Amino acid sequence: MKFDTLSLKYIQIFFVVVIYWVISILTVFVNKTLLSIDQLDVDAPIFIAWFQCLVSAIICFTLSRLSKIFPTVVQFPEGNPFNTVTVRKVLPLSILYILMISTNNYCLKFVDVTFYYVGRSLTTVFNVILSYLILGQTTSISCLLCCFAVVCGFFLGVDQENLSGSFSLVGTLFGVLSSFSLAYYSIQIKKVLPDVNNHIWLLSYFNNVYATILFIPLLTLEAKELSNYSKLTEYKFLLLMIIGGVCGLSIGYITVLQVQVTSPLTHNISGTAKSCFQTVLASFWYNQWKSSMWWFSNFVVLGGSAAYTIVKNREMEKKYRPISYNRC
Repeated sequence: MKFDTLSLKYIQIFFVVVIYWVISILTVFVNKTLLSIDQLDVDAPIFIAWFQCLVSAIICFTLSRLSKIFPTVVQFPEGNPFNTVTVRKVLPLSILYILMISTNNYCLKFVDVTFYYVGRSLTTVFNVILSYLILGQTTSISCLLCCFAVVCGFFLGVDQENLSGSFSLVGTLFGVLSSFSLAYYSIQIKKVLPDVNNHIWLLSYFNNVYATILFIPLLTLEAKELSNYSKLTEYKFLLLMIIGGVCGLSIGYITVLQVQVTSPLTHNISGTAKSCFQTVLASFWYNQWKSSMWWFSNFVVLGGSAAYTIVKNREMEKKYRPISYNRC
């Protein structure tokens, strides 16, 4: 029975990770299309992030209402996003959520999808730093060496991107900030989930409602661009925006789910591996051919991240195996 339960657990994790990969890659390509000046000619990353949060909030609100009218057909956890206690507990996470998706959009705007992976590859490193500063968790020398490999791969990738003539300092800085906010967000999720009774949909609902409101003052920064944009009501633009909103809600949900069934660290490693596959796919999709050293930088980052996962897993096994034996 224990073997069957463990097998089912691994199957669940496998499908969650696969769904995360599919939705995440689709989200990146949709957002890159929206942010690409060559295709839609709109310079409004904040508006795109706000609209996607709005779509997500509307979907969650609709599901919440339908669950009350048709409780046997639609199930959605009950909760009020404007409850004072809820606002106080979830709002800090929502601010991190805004920072995460905003910096991500700006990174994607200035860099190619092929470099997007390396540009945001420091998530694992920030996870180690923040775990120590926030949770007091120390890291072994072996894990630190793996992080050092990731950092080396990052700077090698930056160097190769610069040599190819497509390096963007602004995009890279936003990528680093995005990595930091993602690592911080992943750690804070598990602290906030109990405050919403561990309901992932409810946390996604609250996050998107708060983000929709908090984004409004920031929209003034793009008011001029939006007022001069002639394609704002075209079906292609609106369709992509809605798809992006649905993807945004889905990725928010599946991200929390992946953290819940695994751990913040495993989620970050899964995201890194997904990004590597995404890089290969983007190189074919956009017909961008890179040098062997450029690809080597990607594999250094992936190798460092994978090695970190293996080392960390072995350390966890050594830590808990004696406990299991004693219980037997």
